[in-house]
Amino acid sequence: MTLEQALANSSAPPDILRRQALIELSYWNFDGKVQKGFLVVDKELANEIREIFEEILESRFPIFQITPVSVFDWSDDASMEANNCSAFNYRVKVGKTALSIHSYGRAIDINPIQNPYINGDLVLPSGAVYDETVFGTLLANGSVVAAFESRGWIWGGRWNILKDFHHFEKPLELG
Repeated sequence: MTLEQALANSSAPPDILRRQALIELSYWNFDGKVQKGFLVVDKELANEIREIFEEILESRFPIFQITPVSVFDWSDDASMEANNCSAFNYRVKVGKTALSIHSYGRAIDINPIQNPYINGDLVLPSGAVYDETVFGTLLANGSVVAAFESRGWIWGGRWNILKDFHHFEKPLELG
């Protein structure tokens, strides 16, 4: 896959598209095999994300798949329902009008079916359940959360109002 293919038909403005990089990552899949996948991320974070995913690989944490959201016609719902690990997706936040940090390639979602978004009665993907005993579930004291948080990323599983267990984000540093 090329960067052009990974960004095909994105509605993002050119200045945001120019900031994106396509990186190839190795990961343990749910069948216990090492597999390759691609993420589109802010190029400023590319090396850091490679380091994080090396730690995830070393810990043998399973990831179902890693595919750019363009493969799902930019549908966050379709990507989540496919249990896809993704990053860049020019879109608004769930239930809001403000852009998601995914729109800048500064957020990563991992195994949404095992690690859903929960806000009151709204669960995404539909029917998903957060159960710490299930294979592929992110844990507050686990190696994946530690790999991200040690580099200043925020895990949505620690949020108070809602839980976005599959979500990690690296805010822009202003100043």
